[in-house]
Amino acid sequence: MSTVQFELFTSAFCGPCHHTRAVVTEAVRLIPGATMVEHDVAHETDLAESLDIRSTPTVIVRDADGAETFRAGGTPNVAQVLVAAERALR
Repeated sequence: MSTVQFELFTSAFCGPCHHTRAVVTEAVRLIPGATMVEHDVAHETDLAESLDIRSTPTVIVRDADGAETFRAGGTPNVAQVLVAAERALR
């Protein structure tokens, strides 16, 4: 697994999801070894329900072992995403 993984939960008609995708993409570009996986809640309803995703966008940050270290709903900025990633890297 990567050093930090961002899971982005989106939906097709979610305007803020587009901005959040750009923010997380930038964070991945800045963090060596970081990855992003995007899930469309309309196509992955079982996964979204199992992870208790209640709104889009939602970003889950996972450490190298796959443990969730941070979760946020809404649209973060790059600085917020980098701080969350730092927690996963500890």
